[in-house]
Amino acid sequence: MLIFNAILLLVFDVYIFFALRATKIKVAKTKWFSLVWWGYSIALLLGLYISAKFNLPLAYRSVILVAFFMTAASKFIFIVILLLDDIRRGGIWIAKLFSPPRRNESLPERVEELSEPLPEKPVNGISRSEFLTKSGIIVASLPIFPLSWGMISGGYDYKIIRQKLYLPHLPASFHGMRIAQISDVHSGSFYNKKAVLGGIEMLMGEKPDAVFFTGDLVNNVASEMRDYQDIFAKLHADLGVYSVLGNHDYGDYYFGREDSAAKRKNLKNLKETHQVMGWDLLLDENRDIEVNNEKISIVGVENWGTGRFPKKGDLKKALTGTEESPVKLLLSHDPSHWRAQVLDTDVDVMFAGHTHGMQFGVRGEHFQWSPAKYVYKEWAGLYEEQNKKLYVNVGYGFLGYPGRVGILPEITVFELIKGEKPKA
Repeated sequence: MLIFNAILLLVFDVYIFFALRATKIKVAKTKWFSLVWWGYSIALLLGLYISAKFNLPLAYRSVILVAFFMTAASKFIFIVILLLDDIRRGGIWIAKLFSPPRRNESLPERVEELSEPLPEKPVNGISRSEFLTKSGIIVASLPIFPLSWGMISGGYDYKIIRQKLYLPHLPASFHGMRIAQISDVHSGSFYNKKAVLGGIEMLMGEKPDAVFFTGDLVNNVASEMRDYQDIFAKLHADLGVYSVLGNHDYGDYYFGREDSAAKRKNLKNLKETHQVMGWDLLLDENRDIEVNNEKISIVGVENWGTGRFPKKGDLKKALTGTEESPVKLLLSHDPSHWRAQVLDTDVDVMFAGHTHGMQFGVRGEHFQWSPAKYVYKEWAGLYEEQNKKLYVNVGYGFLGYPGRVGILPEITVFELIKGEKPKA
């Protein structure tokens, strides 16, 4: 990915640089413009390489990543505008090439006219191409503002979302039970312990009866939790804190997909971290929780996702022993598991994470949109089908881009309701 990103950014740079040099923008023709343009690009690519190869402090890596995201987003938008203008002007040139010659126009005159492939006459002092180029610069700079604000504020702007879950077969003793869910902590991305602690205190202020964590505690290695373990150990509830693993927790993105002693040790350390924090890590297992001699089942599977994501979970094994349970609540990191396998079981509700809502989009009470919807059929919030439910939490932390725009970090608080959902 580092090589791919470097090549892509270099292609963007070459195309935009020579496009700007071909305009009448005087600054673009100066020597210092060339030095600044290529100096910044080289410094950014060098920063990407260093952040990938060396253990830089997270604050420095975050600055490099933000600079890369903002630069790539701005240049991509600008390139789209330049390409549209080049296509437009190319069409004009082709049309002129095949148009019949004007009366009394000699061949040398016609060749001279076409020697400049994309000529345009200025209108009111500025050509259409120059107008588009200057407008493109303004439009391309716009992503800098929301991306910057998303880093300054959005990454730690925790939002509590309240959701009622109507379950016809819920035992009466569990009516009104409150469950808090967080997902996708990605502790290796954090750089503000005080803010992280503030989110956990918000969650505990809700006084949940149980807490669910649905995977991706770290980015790559268990040691990322060293500075945050005490914070997340503050999560507690009378009926327990239950957790599962996500695709990042296995170390595949650091150690590779092949088995190794270091990879096994890292996973062992991560599992022990759950234990030290007092979390009940469910590895294709289930637990019965009991209130007034009535029980429901909490089920947890290892990561299972469609496509390139690990398929480690064994749902059949996890459900073994829950046959008589009136309600089954499943923790499974990847929401694609729901449609692929879970809908064919008697699981009542599945709780997932994984998507992050791509950390960018719009989310309101009656409308939500994110690029994530083009990747995942179920990507945020509550989904219902065949009288079964899936809830996708968009995550507590962040990955890659150290912030969020529109899709804020989420703490979900569920209330279990015995009965059918009222008709609207």
